[in-house]
Amino acid sequence: MRLLTLSLRSLRREWHLPELRTLGASLVLAVVALGVVATLSTRMERGVLASAAELIGGDLGISSPQALPPAYAEQAAQRGLLVTRNASFPSVAFAHEQSQLLDVQATDGAYPLRGTLELLDPQGKSVVGHGPAAGTVYLDHRALVALKLKLGDAVQLGGRDLRIAGELLRQPDGGELVAMAPRALMNVSDAEQAGLLGVGSRARHHLLIAGEPDAVQSWRRWVQEQTLPQGAELITPEQTQERMRSAFDRASAFLRLTALLSALLAGVAIAMAAQRYARRKTNEVALLRALGTPRRQVLGLLTGTLGLLALPAVLIGALVALALAQLTWHFASQMFTTVPTALPLGPAAAAAVMGLAVLAGFALPPLTRLAEVPPVAVFRESAARRVRRFDALYLVPAVVALLLIWSQSGSAKLAGILAASLVGVAIVAALLSALLLWIARRVAPGAHPALRLGLAALARRRSMSLLQATALSLGLVALLLLAIVAPALLEGWRRELPADTPNWFVLNLQDDQRTGFEHALTGMGGQKLNMLPLAVGKLTAINGHPIDQLSFKDERAKDWADRQLRLSWAGDLPPSNQVIAGQWHGERPAQAEVSIDTMWRDMFALKVGDVMSFNVGEGHIDARVGSIRKVDWTSFRVNFFLLFDPVHASELPHTWIASFYLPRGNAPALAQLSRDYSNLSLIDVDAMLDRVREIVNQVSGAVRWVLGFSLLAGALVLAAALAASAQERRHEAALLRTLGARRSQLRAAAACEFALLGLVAGLTAAFGAAGTGLWLGHAIFHIDDFVPPLGSLLLAALSAAIVVMLLGLAGTRRVSHTSPMRLLREN
Repeated sequence: MRLLTLSLRSLRREWHLPELRTLGASLVLAVVALGVVATLSTRMERGVLASAAELIGGDLGISSPQALPPAYAEQAAQRGLLVTRNASFPSVAFAHEQSQLLDVQATDGAYPLRGTLELLDPQGKSVVGHGPAAGTVYLDHRALVALKLKLGDAVQLGGRDLRIAGELLRQPDGGELVAMAPRALMNVSDAEQAGLLGVGSRARHHLLIAGEPDAVQSWRRWVQEQTLPQGAELITPEQTQERMRSAFDRASAFLRLTALLSALLAGVAIAMAAQRYARRKTNEVALLRALGTPRRQVLGLLTGTLGLLALPAVLIGALVALALAQLTWHFASQMFTTVPTALPLGPAAAAAVMGLAVLAGFALPPLTRLAEVPPVAVFRESAARRVRRFDALYLVPAVVALLLIWSQSGSAKLAGILAASLVGVAIVAALLSALLLWIARRVAPGAHPALRLGLAALARRRSMSLLQATALSLGLVALLLLAIVAPALLEGWRRELPADTPNWFVLNLQDDQRTGFEHALTGMGGQKLNMLPLAVGKLTAINGHPIDQLSFKDERAKDWADRQLRLSWAGDLPPSNQVIAGQWHGERPAQAEVSIDTMWRDMFALKVGDVMSFNVGEGHIDARVGSIRKVDWTSFRVNFFLLFDPVHASELPHTWIASFYLPRGNAPALAQLSRDYSNLSLIDVDAMLDRVREIVNQVSGAVRWVLGFSLLAGALVLAAALAASAQERRHEAALLRTLGARRSQLRAAAACEFALLGLVAGLTAAFGAAGTGLWLGHAIFHIDDFVPPLGSLLLAALSAAIVVMLLGLAGTRRVSHTSPMRLLREN
């Protein structure tokens, strides 16, 4: 209790010291930056999961090739969860002597638990509904056109006559933009009575649940403890909506990067302020040691003072973080209308703990060494500055910084890039500073008097100059990454989705319709029309072995082998595709070749040179695997897992799939186009594009918020770094004034000293930020054409040198206006 009282008294007495205020302000900023971003990231994570749940029709589910045991539904019901079951399978429908293969989904009346089932009723009105009643069916537009049916007609499906009760407009579909066949939705009891779900059927059964998050997670844990039936797998929101998922992952990486750099900036400021605070406390500690105070008690007093400063600082930081996160979310929440609005407290609490770790890691080493000051330092100041060749305690800040990077980056690659970049900047700054000091010793004797004094001051405080240059370089590189590189990366991300990005997809376009459709689209103002052939086939053999006789380690292989596959061909490598093995086949290879995606390589253990066999309608093709591609599935382009060469595949039965850009406001013309080509399916992806653009804008806003904290942290770094040698500089200035130096000479010397220091730090930071930005742009954010804005970075480097010089001059103003006698007495 006595130690606590002494610590509180010490804090009250020393609160006016700029070092302690810098420590407190830096800690508040670190907690605010980490807390705001962590809270926003948590809410964004909830948002993307809620959006994905709307796509799969529930919060969680199980997919299985056979009906699931009743225990799974019973366990869900015991936890108060809603349950629906459905099955999907291909089946042929008949009407008016016409037949059509349909992608059928059999559901109960509870479907969907999440998301929207949008229908067109017989009166032509759009309504939101649930699964069809027994004896009825919903068909999509393609099915109605193919079978020449209208609402209210009967269609035969699975041997049963069903009445068409509505037209399918939209349903939870797992995020699939393109359906292989026209869709139908029927009642699960009708499917069971028709024998469509019996033993040997090709149905895929699904059990979906929805409810309170805790109950959903409880059921999930129970399922994971069970042995699922063979071929069964969990359906999770994380596995769906990959395009949106990538956007949120990239957004999260941006936010984490900005928060991390802000926290590291605050850490550098804390380290510099703690170093100066320790130097100021040296005489007081030496006096306490001379009066018999044990080393342990001295250390307790120092850490107690630091702790009493830290507790209110982290509390204020956490509260400010929660308030700012709530304010930011108020403007961003329109993206996630279904997300719970409860403010998560955990991320802010974690940020407070992380802030304490930053304070302990960066401030304790100099204070711990302060406790070892010998009592004789009261009489001899040199005794307090014992030279140590190596001090393991000063590795603690580096270790804490690395742990902070690792824990907050959310990515081992991002952590490695950032850590390596910062270490590289520190090493280069130290080497350049050492080179400057070496040059200073040789140039100073013959230089201009002001420059000679400035160079001599740098060389005389060699260790402090190296420390200042390194700290300034680290602070400036973090600021440049935030202020210049991060906005440039965001602009590169925004350029990936320009205003004229294709926003419509067209399915089922026939060969004889291509010219007319293109002319009609041009007349409407459509742009960037891209057509690719689309064939539907089935994998039958690999290297001559029938596919049903092969076994694969990857459980996904069997499911994909049973599917109807989308196939296409192209002579030129499509955009967003990269060949990573083999060679692209081109227009006319000597034999039939197919290029496969990396997922197919992994699923079926394929390699270049293997031969794959496919049945496509009544056609057949054997194709050699000529290349393996890495496909960017997050791009809003038509991509395929399997691409054949055109010369050998063009005769296969196929239709065409097209994408194009159409400006808004063309709904009447588009409706007429749909009537003129009634067999087509038009898919609007404007909503998804708008959502990704909105994410970019929201991230830009969040980055600006964090940048504001970072600029404050950067100002603290500059102040702490430049103040580190203030006491020695005042003493030297007093001596020079006593020896007759004029104020103008002192100002010129200080200007030279700080300009050189700022120039070294600025140039190091500029090139370090450029290299780090280039590395991040290609390896983390996958913006292939990103080039750091070198002009802006170099201008910022020169500006940093000027700012450092001006701040240094401002710090020497008091010295030049105070009498030498008074300065010597203060020192």
